Amino acid sequence: MDQLIAPYGGILVNLIDPANSESLKQEALSLPSLDLDWRQQCELEMLMTGAYSPLTGFMTRVQCTRVETEQKLDDGTFWPVPVSLASRQKAAADLKPGDRVALRDGEGFMLAVLTVSETWDEQGVWHLGGAIEGVALPPHPDFVSLRATPVELRALFAKRGWRRVVAWQARQPMHRAQFEFCLKSAIENEANLLLHPQAGGDITDAPAYFGLVRSFIAIRERFPVASTQLSLLPAPPRGASAQALLLRAIVARNYGCALLIAGGEHQTDGEYRRGKDLDQPEGDASLIKQAADQIGVRLIAYPRMVYVEDRAEHLPESEAPAGTRQLTLSGEEFQRRMQAGLKIPDWYSFPEVLAELHRQSPPRERQGFTVFFTGLSGAGKSTLARSLAARLMEMGGRCVTLLDGDIVRRHLSSELGFTKAHRDINVRRIGFVASEITKNRGIAICAPIAPYRQTRRDVRGMIEAVGGFVEIHVATPIETCEGRDRKGLYAKARAGLIPEFTGVSDPYEVPEHPELAIDTTGLGIDEAVQQILLKLEHEGYLR
Repeated sequence: MDQLIAPYGGILVNLIDPANSESLKQEALSLPSLDLDWRQQCELEMLMTGAYSPLTGFMTRVQCTRVETEQKLDDGTFWPVPVSLASRQKAAADLKPGDRVALRDGEGFMLAVLTVSETWDEQGVWHLGGAIEGVALPPHPDFVSLRATPVELRALFAKRGWRRVVAWQARQPMHRAQFEFCLKSAIENEANLLLHPQAGGDITDAPAYFGLVRSFIAIRERFPVASTQLSLLPAPPRGASAQALLLRAIVARNYGCALLIAGGEHQTDGEYRRGKDLDQPEGDASLIKQAADQIGVRLIAYPRMVYVEDRAEHLPESEAPAGTRQLTLSGEEFQRRMQAGLKIPDWYSFPEVLAELHRQSPPRERQGFTVFFTGLSGAGKSTLARSLAARLMEMGGRCVTLLDGDIVRRHLSSELGFTKAHRDINVRRIGFVASEITKNRGIAICAPIAPYRQTRRDVRGMIEAVGGFVEIHVATPIETCEGRDRKGLYAKARAGLIPEFTGVSDPYEVPEHPELAIDTTGLGIDEAVQQILLKLEHEGYLR
C-alpha cells in the first residue's frame, strides 16, 4: 500500500467554507434558530468535518426509509444508519421545505445553516432533512490538543509516513487485555495504531468522558511512540448493533484507517456485544463482513480473552494452552469492585488507569447520591426527608441538601401553578438541582409528589449519569393520607375546588422498581428512617 486508504465515496466532504462563514453569520441574524444539545452537536460535527462522508447534510424521510430498508443512499452507496435532525422545539414545527434555519449550541454560538428539504413528525418529535452549510465546529474548551478532524489526522499520518492504520474506537477505558490485543493486531497487520476514544460530550451535560480521556492519556505512555497516535472522536453514543458497527467502519475509513478492531468492550445489551460475534460463519455475521467489504475496511474481531497465569499474558481463549490456569473478570464484577472500593487484580489493569477511573468514579461511600422520595400528598415524604437529612448531617462526611416540595416551590418554582405540565417542570427542576449536588459529591434529598413515571425515569437517568440514585416510594395508602389532611386539600379536591389533584382527579403512577417502599401507616418515623439508612449502607453509600 503506497498511500492511505481513500475516504468513503472517494472525496472527503468539508462543509465549512471560511470564505462564506461571515455572510452566513450575517444572514443568520434574520433566520429562525434551533438550539442543539450535545448529542446533536456531535452529529453535526461529524457531518461538517467529513467523518460521515459522503453525506452533505441530514437525510430526508425518504432517504431515512431507504437506509432503514435497503441500507443505501440515493446513488446506491451502502449506508447503515439514518442521520436526521430531531427536535421538540416549536421553531422546528414551524419550518417548511425551502426554509433556512440557523443551528446553534446552547449558548447561541452559530454552527451552521440548514436549508430544509423536508420536515416530518414522529410521535411529537420533528425531524428535519436538508443540506448543511457549516460556519464553525462546536467549541471544545477541553483536551484541545487531542482533537483532530479527518483532514488533520490524514495530514499527520502522511507526515509521519503512515500508510496502513488500525483504529481502536473505544467508549470505555482500555485495560491490559485490550492493550495487548491492540499491540498484537497492529504488529500482525504491519499497521500503525490510532487510539480513537469516542469522547462526544459537553462539560455541563456529559462530564463522564473526562475520566475516559484521562485514562487514555495515562495508558498512551505504554504504547510505542513512533507507531501510536491518540486523538478524540466526537461521535455521539450509539448502541451495540450491527448498523452502529458499520457506521464506525465508515468513520474509521474517513479518518484514514483501513482496519477497525470490533468488540473488546463490556456491553449489557445489543446483538453484537463482542468482536467474537463476527466470527460466526452464517447469518448476520456474514452480512456484516460483506457490508464491511463494501465499505473497504477490514474488521478485526476481538475474541474472548483470558489471562493465562502460567505465561503471564492475555490470550484468546481458543489459543490458551490446555491445563493452564486461566483467569477472567467480567465487566459487571469490575464495576462492582470499583463501586465497593475493592482490589482490582494487577493482571486486569494498569495502576495509572485505575487511578484515573477512581478519580472520576470513586467508591460509593465517597460518591454523591440522591434520595428521591415519591408518594401521595400526606404520605409522609417531607417528614421522612427532614428526619433523614438530620441523621445524615449528624453523621457528617458530606454536604446534605434538602429539596422538599414546598421549599422548592417557594425558592425555585414560585411562578409555576399545579397543572400537569407545571408539576412536571417542577420535578425536572428538582432533578436538575439534585444532579448538580450529586455530581459534586454531595447528598440531595428530594421529596416531591412526582406522580408521573416517565418524569421519574428521566430524573433517574439524569442523576445516575453523575452519581447514585435511590428511589423511595412512600407507599402510604390514600385512605391514610386523606385522614392526615391537615391542609384540607383532599376535601377541596373531592369538592371540585382543586383540579388535577393527585390521587383524586389525576392519577399517581406507582413506581415500578423503587429501591425501597415504605408504608408509614403504622410505622414510626425513627423506624422508617432506620430502614432507609440500612438500605443506603447495603448499597454502599454509607459506612
